[in-house]
Amino acid sequence: MSKGVLLVNLGSPKSTDPKDVKKYLDQFLMDERVIDVPYLLRAFIVKGIVLNTRPKKSAEAYQRIWWDEGSPLIVLSERLQEKVDSYTGVPIALAMRYGEPSIKQGLQELVDKGVDEVLLMPLYPQFAMATTETILVLAEELQKEFFPQIKFTTVPPFYNHPDYINVLSRSIAEKLEGVDYEHLLFSYHGVPERHIKKSDVTNSHCKIDGSCCDRPSPAHQFCYRHQCLETTKQVAKTLQLKEGTYSTSFQSRLGFDPWLKPYTDRTIENFGLNGMKKMAIVSPAFVSDCLETLEELGMEGKEIFEENGGEEFTLIPCLNDREDWVKTLSRWIDEWAMQPETQNA
Repeated sequence: MSKGVLLVNLGSPKSTDPKDVKKYLDQFLMDERVIDVPYLLRAFIVKGIVLNTRPKKSAEAYQRIWWDEGSPLIVLSERLQEKVDSYTGVPIALAMRYGEPSIKQGLQELVDKGVDEVLLMPLYPQFAMATTETILVLAEELQKEFFPQIKFTTVPPFYNHPDYINVLSRSIAEKLEGVDYEHLLFSYHGVPERHIKKSDVTNSHCKIDGSCCDRPSPAHQFCYRHQCLETTKQVAKTLQLKEGTYSTSFQSRLGFDPWLKPYTDRTIENFGLNGMKKMAIVSPAFVSDCLETLEELGMEGKEIFEENGGEEFTLIPCLNDREDWVKTLSRWIDEWAMQPETQNA
């Protein structure tokens, strides 16, 4: 069998034109694993309300962070693909779950190169319904309909993989070298609390009560909250952070349902109100800088902090196309490629 790799990231609008943003939001928010309500209700929320109000505002946000080359997430993902491709001996294709290049296009690119065994690599450290799971489901649907000859292997969440923790810790340490800060906030993309309970394979463990994520359970294999908290814990241990100098929060909530807490924006606000003057923030739910890191944290978060008395706000970049991250991915891929039979990476 001929092997190849498909790197999959979230995606981005084609441009900052509200029409392109609307098209992207339609595809993204109509995914039943993003807004997990019955179709008719989801269509009413998305097509009847959100798409009539949000595209213009979102387009303005994208305009604040857009690069000359295009969407930062797309550009950074392309750079990552090119660098990984230069290190490995197997074809490397890139796809986005929403927008282009699509997963179908990425798979077709690999098939055209003679690939029939694909390592599917979602670029998400932690598992979530709205990220990893929706990629795997779509890939399986495309396999059945268009690519029956392809055999898939999937890279599992790497939230606690020593290689990932070391690279992430090193990136944080490098950015904070010489920086005087009082607190490091680990901000992860939020999800509705019901997603955590829906992903609970035990149907009983996940209580979101402050202690369930610390008790060993098979549920942790698919528990986004546990995996986020574990990433923070492992990085703090690696960097020897003192208790009380770091914490975890969740950003980007949508709608009025309960989402994972504490909320990042309110946490930043409280830091300023309580007299904190210098803070740093990192977002380990993403490996590529995007709207949620550059605009929501780097701009809006900074504004919130300063409006409430804060003075210095340090945004730590995502891993993007760092050389040590590129080499880590390349090593994982090469280890898989050398295996005689398909198995989890």
